[in-house]
Amino acid sequence: MAAPAPRPLRTHFFKTETGKEPVREWLRDLTVEEKKVIGTDILAVQWAWPVGKPLVDSMGQGLWEVRSSLGDRIARVFFIVVNEEIILLHGIIKKSQTAPAHELKMARKRQALYTQSHDQKTATQGPKKRQPPSR
Repeated sequence: MAAPAPRPLRTHFFKTETGKEPVREWLRDLTVEEKKVIGTDILAVQWAWPVGKPLVDSMGQGLWEVRSSLGDRIARVFFIVVNEEIILLHGIIKKSQTAPAHELKMARKRQALYTQSHDQKTATQGPKKRQPPSR
């Protein structure tokens, strides 16, 4: 049986090819109080992963959403977990019961881009070599 991953899980912002971090930029436009709520919810996921409803919901195919209540608004941060690290892909303020199709499509596109990039890095680096014990 594998040992549990160290807690909290590390969290990273998805970066575009141009170096932009869409979730970080989205967060900048929110109020301080809204940022605190979302940050607290993400921190709860970092410490307790895997987490279920009402805080986290599966969007299928390895895509998840953190569900944050901001009083009269609802925020969603879409993420994936890769090698015990949380990758924040896309953030939205929901205006309807379901996530708009174009927002979900954007999260899935970023998921594919991250996965493809991560797979390429792993392939070019090859397997990690074990270091001999130090004496």
